[in-house]
Amino acid sequence: MSTGVIIALIVIVAVVLVVAAVLALRARGPQHGGSLKRRFGPEYDRAVARHDGDTKAAERELTERVERHGSLRERSLEPAERERFEARWTAAQERFVDSPREAVSEADRLLAELAGARGFPDGGQYEEQLTALSVHHAHHVEGYRRVHRVTHARVDGAQDGGAGTEEMRESMVEARALFEALMRPSRHDGTRHDGTRHDAGRRRPGTDGHGPAPARAHRTRTWSFNKRQPKES
Repeated sequence: MSTGVIIALIVIVAVVLVVAAVLALRARGPQHGGSLKRRFGPEYDRAVARHDGDTKAAERELTERVERHGSLRERSLEPAERERFEARWTAAQERFVDSPREAVSEADRLLAELAGARGFPDGGQYEEQLTALSVHHAHHVEGYRRVHRVTHARVDGAQDGGAGTEEMRESMVEARALFEALMRPSRHDGTRHDGTRHDAGRRRPGTDGHGPAPARAHRTRTWSFNKRQPKES
């Protein structure tokens, strides 16, 4: 075989390998992006908007989030902790009627503390905590972002006095989704497939051994403000 033929064969093989690599990268790129979009949902769109429509930059950011926080394992809540958080959230909802601003501020603090109790970064590192939450609760994290923004808009002393009552109400309603997601037992909490704990048959203070205590039954009802309009504070 002449030298020229050998060189031609080498060039052809090299071209074929390059083309195959390009096709493989193209095939893998959309799949990776699609996986991120499914995982992050609205957070994916938010990241793309923040990067002025640059999907590659947005996907790099989201991939870095997963690398930093994807292995985080949520800590189980003790029954007493769970009850305290439930009671505080119920109190914040009820307080909204007369003091909406204070209620929203309490919701912001409560979500920060609850996320910290579940093993996320401390609430004092809001941005880092929010980033970690977006990896594990991407479809609910916007509510936390909203109550935090509303709370600090008031603190910053906007001339219009901060957010209006309707905006505060909407932020509380949306934040409740993250609260419920964080209160929900994780797959590591020793629960059965129906979501009840293995020790559910034991009596606890405030229960009759056959069903939820009145406070727990209360929190399952849908929260609304239809009874009377909240007053600005």
